[in-house]
Amino acid sequence: MIQQISGERTAYALHTKNSSYVLAVNDTHHVLHLHYGRRINITSIEHLMIPMEFGGGCLTSYDCENSAVMPDILLLEMSASGKGDMREPFVEIVHADGSRTSDFLFERAEIIEGKEPFATLPGSYDDKGTVEHLCIYLKDIQYDQKLELHYYVYEDCDVITRSARLVNESADEIRMERMLSNQLDFEGDDWILTSFFGSWTNEMNRTDTPIRGNRVCIGSTSGTSSNQYHPFVMLHKPYTTEDHGDCYGLNLIYSGNHYSCASHTGMNRMRFVSGINPDTFTWSLQPGEAFEAPEAVMCYSPDGYQGMSHQMHAFVREHIVRGEWKDKLRPVLLNSWEANYFDISEKKLCALAKAGKEVGIELLVMDDGWFGTRDNDTQALGDWMENKKKLPDGLKGLADKINRIGLEFGIWVEPEMVNENSDLYRAHPDWAIRIPGKPHALGRNQMLLDLSNPDVQEYIIRSMSKVFSSANISYVKWDHNRIFSDYFSQYLPADRQGEVAHRYVCGFYTIMEALTRQFPHILFEGCASGGNRFDLGILCYFPQIWGSDNSDAICRANIQHGYSYGYPMNCVSAHVSDCPNHQTLRKTPLETRYAVASFGSFGYECNLCDMKKEELDAIKEQIATYKLWREVLQHGTFYRKRNENFYEWTCVSKDKKRAVGMVLQLMTKPHMPFYTYYPQGLDEKKKYHLYSLPRKFDVREFGSLINTIAPVHVKQDSLIHHTIAKFVKMDSEVEDVTGFGDALMYGGVHLASAFCGLGYNEKTRYMSDFGVRVYYMEETE
Repeated sequence: MIQQISGERTAYALHTKNSSYVLAVNDTHHVLHLHYGRRINITSIEHLMIPMEFGGGCLTSYDCENSAVMPDILLLEMSASGKGDMREPFVEIVHADGSRTSDFLFERAEIIEGKEPFATLPGSYDDKGTVEHLCIYLKDIQYDQKLELHYYVYEDCDVITRSARLVNESADEIRMERMLSNQLDFEGDDWILTSFFGSWTNEMNRTDTPIRGNRVCIGSTSGTSSNQYHPFVMLHKPYTTEDHGDCYGLNLIYSGNHYSCASHTGMNRMRFVSGINPDTFTWSLQPGEAFEAPEAVMCYSPDGYQGMSHQMHAFVREHIVRGEWKDKLRPVLLNSWEANYFDISEKKLCALAKAGKEVGIELLVMDDGWFGTRDNDTQALGDWMENKKKLPDGLKGLADKINRIGLEFGIWVEPEMVNENSDLYRAHPDWAIRIPGKPHALGRNQMLLDLSNPDVQEYIIRSMSKVFSSANISYVKWDHNRIFSDYFSQYLPADRQGEVAHRYVCGFYTIMEALTRQFPHILFEGCASGGNRFDLGILCYFPQIWGSDNSDAICRANIQHGYSYGYPMNCVSAHVSDCPNHQTLRKTPLETRYAVASFGSFGYECNLCDMKKEELDAIKEQIATYKLWREVLQHGTFYRKRNENFYEWTCVSKDKKRAVGMVLQLMTKPHMPFYTYYPQGLDEKKKYHLYSLPRKFDVREFGSLINTIAPVHVKQDSLIHHTIAKFVKMDSEVEDVTGFGDALMYGGVHLASAFCGLGYNEKTRYMSDFGVRVYYMEETE
């Protein structure tokens, strides 16, 4: 709800279910930020206005008539360079006369029902007609520039989004050097910025940085939203925990170079800004032209990180992800990459599909290596024609065979890239991002195509349309396997090379808008060497994204835990892969790999054709169990908890009748037999049956301890040892309790005591390093 507050000053309050965002116009026509936090009943703003009677030392006053108004200490909705505000600016413009001073003051405001799509960028949407829109119009009368600040209120999710649009109403060209999307000014010196950093195969590591006396900035110059510093961040206080305390979640609907900065000044002000990274951005705006900034997302919760996450998850599900796959259950897939790498053939893929069908797989994905002369990563990117040696009957022939086996069929593509050794590059070398006549850097032996060029956009749309319509393709994995270097477009003139990074992103959105409209039934999955382009902009087109090229279950637990702060887990693709893991060589139990992956958009990435019957039987059982609980895991509410040695995840159905819980142990600790699992999110008044499934362990995992019960001595790894293992399995504990939701959540479930070297029976919980337990909860009478 948007409330226009009565009184002498122009003021507005933006209310969601549990939060209020208040802004007002002061005597100098600056738009002030007065409150963002718990929902408040407000009829007057005077008690929220900061009294200012005198100037302050070396600080500048706004003008002679208002000597007490000092821009550097105002809490503002936006700030520009040149008028005495020394903090991070929202916008920086170089005018035709060379001046860098801008002075945007309030002109008018209007409340609008609904939300129109942006002209050049994706954004949030509301198909129920409930979103309210406040537009604040600012004017720089000295240079005839208009700045629009747009606020959108998603009351149901406790989310407010905002964006900005600059219109050049002058007769001169201007150059924008900064155009951000969000600015939040707060008081206080005890703020903490939580960000998520990483690298390839090591995404989403949480780090907390105190802001007091600091200027903490993160961002990306990689051309994508980046695996180094994620665009989602949190602002909170030292007392904030998972379930208690003020927490602000902040994100950006953008897939390119981003920037976030939180800074604290000696006047006890903290400013947060975010948007397009100014380090790789300039933009020439001609008379009459407009530029729109990406949409920023804000949510506040008094209930800690988890409360904020639930609001953000609901927003992403309802107002970012769209199309046919928004609410549709995702299939269990089998990807060919780690089974075959580039060495694929129709025969191998059909064998893999048959093996997958036997265990319950629903979709086979053919990864890299199917087109042109693509026998390795040095060639053929850009040449999107089937390799008839590998696929003699083409894509259609293979897809038909896979369909007859009983599976859907999907493919891998990387359309934004080109190899120098390709027909496309030989025909159009000017389509690559590189500086003509200068050495250029390669990543994975490839270059980026120049998506700022409309001809390149049209080629990708045309070539991908041909591929996607050539066969019964149900799924597309869209990859992007290198970062930017040598920012240069041969399509753009020299004075507009600073626009390349942003124009590339806009070109990508143009392509995806066309293809997702043309192929609404295809399930698209984003990928960029894993999580190098995991963001809300991508999720506007792709309902799920490959979270990391690292499929090691222990690494993935941390990565998926990190993503869960800002994203619902069905947006994060996660697979069970071979062991030892191909990225870490770590050995983890198959059940652990399954448990971690099952909380995301689930699949397998291993060679089922080479697996033992025992493993295949286990996978068949896993998939059957997953299908029974898929609705809960994909559409339920996700709860997380972590301590030094354990991850606890619980996913609860919308009606709170069913839930799945996971306890993952990192390392076995000596003589630590006791553990209590605390489910979360249950209905306090419902009665639940909580249980685990029966489990059996290989007797060989107990080593020479077998000799404490064997009638004859058994040498480890001997023939007799292996023979015994075929027939003798070690039973483990089964949890089976009934209780009301409040008793289970607040009293906890005291699990069976763990093995500590003092004895073992069927009531003992054997958990090795990287061991896991999964618990199922169902409402009962």
